[in-house]
Amino acid sequence: MTSTRKLWAGLAVLLIASFAVLLWVGSEIHRQAPPMPERVVGPTGEVVFTRQDIQTGRQVWQSIGGQQLGSIWGHGGYVAPDWSADWLHREAEALLDGWARREDGVDSYRKLGPDTQAAYRARVQALLRPNTYDEATGTIRLDADRVAAIATVATHYQSLFGADPATAGLREAYAMRNDTVPDAEHRRQLTAFYWWTAWAAVTQRPGSDITYTANWPADDLVGNRPTSGAFLWTVFSVLFLIAGIALLGWHYAVNHGEEMAPTLPRTDPLAAIRLTPSMKATAKYFWVVIALFLTQILLGAITAHYQVEGQQAYGFALADVLPYSLTRTWHTQLAVLWIATAWLGMGLYIAPAISGHEPRFQRLGVNLLWTCLIVIVVGAFAGQWLAVMQKLGLQHNFWFGHQGWEYVDLGRFWQWFLFIGLVLWLTLVGRALWPAIRNGGESRSIVVLLFLSTVAIGLFYAAGLMWSEHTSLSMVEYWRWWVVHLWVEGFFEVFAVAVMSFLFTRLGLLQVRTATTAVLFATIVFMAGGVLGTLHHLYFAGTPTAVIALGASFSALEVVPLAYVGFEAYHSYKMGKATPWMQRYRWPIMFFIAVAFWNLVGAGLFGFLINPPLSLYYMQGLNLTPTHGHTALFGVYGMLGIGLMLFCLRGLKPDVQWNENVLRTSFWAFNIGLAGMALFTLLPLGILQLKAALEHGYWYARSAEFMQQPIVDLLVWMRVPSDTIFSVGAVSLAWFVLRLWVAPRRVAVPRGLPTQA
Repeated sequence: MTSTRKLWAGLAVLLIASFAVLLWVGSEIHRQAPPMPERVVGPTGEVVFTRQDIQTGRQVWQSIGGQQLGSIWGHGGYVAPDWSADWLHREAEALLDGWARREDGVDSYRKLGPDTQAAYRARVQALLRPNTYDEATGTIRLDADRVAAIATVATHYQSLFGADPATAGLREAYAMRNDTVPDAEHRRQLTAFYWWTAWAAVTQRPGSDITYTANWPADDLVGNRPTSGAFLWTVFSVLFLIAGIALLGWHYAVNHGEEMAPTLPRTDPLAAIRLTPSMKATAKYFWVVIALFLTQILLGAITAHYQVEGQQAYGFALADVLPYSLTRTWHTQLAVLWIATAWLGMGLYIAPAISGHEPRFQRLGVNLLWTCLIVIVVGAFAGQWLAVMQKLGLQHNFWFGHQGWEYVDLGRFWQWFLFIGLVLWLTLVGRALWPAIRNGGESRSIVVLLFLSTVAIGLFYAAGLMWSEHTSLSMVEYWRWWVVHLWVEGFFEVFAVAVMSFLFTRLGLLQVRTATTAVLFATIVFMAGGVLGTLHHLYFAGTPTAVIALGASFSALEVVPLAYVGFEAYHSYKMGKATPWMQRYRWPIMFFIAVAFWNLVGAGLFGFLINPPLSLYYMQGLNLTPTHGHTALFGVYGMLGIGLMLFCLRGLKPDVQWNENVLRTSFWAFNIGLAGMALFTLLPLGILQLKAALEHGYWYARSAEFMQQPIVDLLVWMRVPSDTIFSVGAVSLAWFVLRLWVAPRRVAVPRGLPTQA
């Protein structure tokens, strides 16, 4: 008991200190974010852009899909270019070509001698990097040459986002539909926003030689090179990783094996659980999980195919009705939605099972929440289609259309609706758990941790409501990663660990005291790196340099608990064979083992590959990012969601014989397909892009010139076998769930004794 109290105290101190630092960083980001000028003027005072132009341009960008169509500051899609890097390089080349025409009589600076080219490049850097923003008047002053270069690039972008035949080939390469922005004035304002993001990427902070984005993107032409801090903190992050894993290994070696082996029950203890009406009502959540999952896979196939055909699917002009930015939006959102729905359903199922208490109107609440989820999905997706097709109007887009932020694209109205739904979920789970917390018992600490993680899941989504339509990009990114990293990868993880620990104790496979200590220790280790590790997403998002130091140090520690999970994987496998009745839970446990594997490979190995500052400086927004994203999001959270769902289905249909062959097919198809996606397409393509970024600059690694090479098309086509295998796994899982309700084969189930649980 004393040990448990110390762990609780340690966890409380850790969370208070971590969030205090995270909030302090947020205040510094707000204070030091790139300024939004009132006007951008030329040498004679003529207005180039106004604040309204830039802000309206951002609204236009969000309405067409935002980060789902190319990227800004490296965050977003991978087929179209990073618009910040693309604009910056084009503006620099327009300056060079303009000087070459005026001063040397040639149409391109590339035709000049090496010495002249070098002199011109130095001149470009001397022009672009100094900060000419006047805080007192809110004015950025530009010279005539730069104003002319901006006009040249703006003309190209206005052609690209319209229907000009001159840029039709580029639109196809970028998977953009014709007339992406049909209104000419909106296209002009869009160029103002893209210019501002590029300005922040090349303009030095006041009193510093580092740009607002810490010299990102890499481009020698404009003098953007890694900072000394990126080198320094990359080295320290590796040292922190080694030290953390060493300490964890020492702790595991000292403490593992001291616990007494539990006396295993003769029969299945969970078979004694009485299904309540609300527990039975959770079945529809898992039907929705399957429907959303299958839809996500279909949209993923369409999105991947756009990379090779651009605007069509086998000759059909699909982009006219379902453009790339929309299929990618729905694909990424459905990934979060079906996984979250599986976990929400699990929470609603397990709470009455833990306490043995069915609160009044609990079933009504479960059904109401399910209805809300359906309304949110249908309503939000309809609004996003109207937005991307430019049928909604900018005045309604923020609230009902497409916010443009990857993973949190929902219109603000739908975000509020979802938040209210999560509060309802928190209320339903909390009031069902409360009797178990109040009554105490050996499992109280695990149940309390489960309840607290439920509270965090319900309330921390509010971070997605912390920005407005015109909040600075740096602050939006700060709060967005609270949702994507802290909410999904943080508190959902604690919830899952607590649920699994409780299940294993109820199955009699772990002693309660051992499980309590293990789950609290794992939570402390995870949160030690997880909270401040959020900052590794913000290295180059217009944030102060302290973000690099803190993010690098603590994100390295995120890998440490993944190694801890790996230590436990084999132990879980042995538990799955501990007694004959455990065969009933073989496949849920196998999915948990897969979670441990992909935690180590996808989240750990591929995550640490891109997370150190120097690595991410070159890799952010390249295909090494989705290598980590796919193997971590599905490999860890998707597999975990399926495993938890299968545990619930075993309880919902205890007398139905499971088709082991179908589940075996599903399990191995998922793992083989996911590995194939990563190893045959995403990883090699990402490595080729990294080589291109190192040799030519980030802009080139994301350019049509690079992405339209035959080797890239070949690598994309090589996804087909792996994607097909993965899809077989999804269809098999859907068939398995369907057969639990349609023509099931029933068997007698020996009931466990409640006293043995």
